Amino acid sequence: LLKDKDTERKRYQEMFGVLKITALALASTSFTLQNKQVSPYRKQLSLSASSQESYSSGEQQQPQPSTSKKRLQPFSRYLEIECWKNSHLRDLEPVLISIGQACKQINRIVQRAQTDDLYGNALDKSTGLELDENVQGEVQQKLDVVCNEIMLRSLCGCGSAIAAVASEEEEVPRCCSDVMGNSAFETGDYVAVFDPLDGSKNIDSSLPVGTIFGIYKKPIKGTETSDNLDDSFLQRGSNQNLVVGGYCLYSATTVLVLTLGSGVDGFTLDPDKGVFLHTHRDIRIPKSGAIYSFNEANFMDFSEGVQAYLQGLKTGSSSTGLKAQARYIGSLVGDIHNILINGGVFGYPATQSNPSGKLRLLYESCPMAMIVEQAGGAASTGKGRILDIMPNKIHQRVPTFIGSIENVYEIDQFHKYYDEA
Repeated sequence: LLKDKDTERKRYQEMFGVLKITALALASTSFTLQNKQVSPYRKQLSLSASSQESYSSGEQQQPQPSTSKKRLQPFSRYLEIECWKNSHLRDLEPVLISIGQACKQINRIVQRAQTDDLYGNALDKSTGLELDENVQGEVQQKLDVVCNEIMLRSLCGCGSAIAAVASEEEEVPRCCSDVMGNSAFETGDYVAVFDPLDGSKNIDSSLPVGTIFGIYKKPIKGTETSDNLDDSFLQRGSNQNLVVGGYCLYSATTVLVLTLGSGVDGFTLDPDKGVFLHTHRDIRIPKSGAIYSFNEANFMDFSEGVQAYLQGLKTGSSSTGLKAQARYIGSLVGDIHNILINGGVFGYPATQSNPSGKLRLLYESCPMAMIVEQAGGAASTGKGRILDIMPNKIHQRVPTFIGSIENVYEIDQFHKYYDEA
């Protein structure tokens, strides 16, 4: 009898041991179906282990905030849908994906500029001396050269849609066959323009910078164009010539803003996944705004109409009825993004030293004008719509006022009144 009881007790102990091991295994591998969070049992084990490490190293354990990811559409999926809906844009899908990849590369370079010795003026590879001033009369920065090369290869090397490119850093446009060193890249129905790193001098102070780009439909031979490469670029931004406008802002977050001619959307770079996610759907700029973004150090060089407009803002006599707020970053992308989200007006007027303004028409003013107009705003030179200007050279400059429609209309009225007077 005792022998039978002893045998039965051992059998129950073995069964209990198996159940205990099974329960521990299930607890350690349990995940919730919705967010796949680790089970409380394993979380407790993990916390206790990390606590022991912290105490052993003398560090105080800090509570970790609980976060959850939004379910957002990736940039690639957005492009797939939009290009399917708009058949005329299907050839540009790989181009836009490549631009997104280029922006991610530039974002990493901007963040590593200090640690990787990318600050300062660019050097000639052969002589080791500083490069001469570029076509803009500016000394090229190391970052400008690196980012320019990234954009050139991203636009030309992604397929057969882009035939030629024009950059702020290049004196003349370049065929993609020249950029890639292969005649297979010489065909394409579009040309691309860009400023690889707008506001690059802001990098030294860790201030926002950005990339601006635009894609134009290449004119059909025999109508508006000739064999001259410049003629493919010298066209108005209106009449559906400019089919894509966009910029990427490198700041507290990295935001890619894009228009394909039917509204404006924004995509924020997820640093964990390394993907742009659709965070800003159908961006609409307010009809009027309190922010004005001008470099007022040049106030005395502005025209009488611009001076009177700015004085009206400061004294509260603006037709918008809003109390003015000055915000100026010194980076076109940063300033325009602020205006696009909050409303107001950005201005870079003509001055005595720059009677044609400072911003370049093809690859700065036109892409930004297209974005803001598609968001419900306006873009003007003070005397007319920016997108209606017919450029006469690649690096042509124009006075630029971009922002909420009521703010831009008001500054146009000041120009008209003082010009007539």
